[in-house]
Amino acid sequence: MHDDDAGRGEARHMDVRIGDRVMQVLLDEATIQARIRELGATLTRDYAGKDFILVTILKGSMLFAADLARAVDLPLQLEFMSVSSYGDDTDSSGVVQVTLDLSRNVAGKDVLLVEDIVDTGLTMRYLLDNLATRHPASLKVCTLLHKPARRRVEVPLDYVGFTIEDHFVIGYGLDYEQRYRNLRYIGYMI
Repeated sequence: MHDDDAGRGEARHMDVRIGDRVMQVLLDEATIQARIRELGATLTRDYAGKDFILVTILKGSMLFAADLARAVDLPLQLEFMSVSSYGDDTDSSGVVQVTLDLSRNVAGKDVLLVEDIVDTGLTMRYLLDNLATRHPASLKVCTLLHKPARRRVEVPLDYVGFTIEDHFVIGYGLDYEQRYRNLRYIGYMI
């Protein structure tokens, strides 16, 4: 597979060359999409009859949130927040900066935070504390990836796509220095 093909095709249980680096595919496109369909069915059941707002945490969860929203068979509202705790580093600094806040009031609404990955829990703890002050009817978390080896604080994870080992992962929204978000699969450099 060439560099130009890395973000387009399905990669299944293989290594992919990206520039001068090699990436081990952890989750291929079919596996990710099958799990999203399962999560969508669960959310459809759990949020039936509720005033449901799906809050996408940009930038990393945008692809996951878009696919997840299409897998939910209910009317829902979309909102966006952007926070930074990594910068261009591979480890969370623990300092969370809100770079884009919600555009509407969530008081009395059933809010689902959609995140790409929860590892230390610091960013998610900040988001949960911040949004709780806005008085939603309910506040839950859906994360595509959970990396418990890095956990520093406990946070409730109501819906988890996959639990993974301690690798710095990229693809399907997750980046390295703002690149590789467009890959259709998730992997790590070896």
